Amino acid sequence: MVKTVIGETSLVPNVELIFRENGEFVSRFPKDIFEFKKTYVIFSLPGAFTPTCSTYQLPGFEEKYEEFKSLGIEEIYCVSVNDAFVMNAWAKDQGIQNVKMLPDGNAYFTRAMDQLVLKSNLGFGQRSWRYAAVIDGGHIEKMFIEPGKSDNASDDPYGETTPENVLKYLIDTSKPEQLKSHSEYLQKKYPAPTFP
Repeated sequence: MVKTVIGETSLVPNVELIFRENGEFVSRFPKDIFEFKKTYVIFSLPGAFTPTCSTYQLPGFEEKYEEFKSLGIEEIYCVSVNDAFVMNAWAKDQGIQNVKMLPDGNAYFTRAMDQLVLKSNLGFGQRSWRYAAVIDGGHIEKMFIEPGKSDNASDDPYGETTPENVLKYLIDTSKPEQLKSHSEYLQKKYPAPTFP
């Protein structure tokens, strides 16, 4: 039985995730994915190919990937209770080049994060509640959880876990050298207009 962990300062649960790579199933554990002494962002959503996830959340984190990097984030990972075939197909369909997919088909990780909910009212079975987290040195530094978490919820809120909200937290808590790097990134991406 996996011990439930949730909340800031908790260690990231080290449970099996099964990937599909080069025609083979590959088993990995978070301790092999999240290097200690580095900082990561993960976000989890109810399902691949679903509207909010495909229109806003996944492409939003992909679009702002370099901005996250400028604030010291090593990688961004997307977690969903979907198998590796589905997650790979979704990433391909979305043209994802930077965000890494974490297939949690057995829901081990989601359950250990205490974010597993029933969505049988939608025919989804067990899925993840929408959340995001900043992981630093293998520990959960900050969690962002959408309100109203419950089984068979009638709505699917999306506000706390937007890339913009996670970026705001990182900016507010960044060290001076990270803020300098972020400022340089923004100046490069959005240069001041020049006039003749």
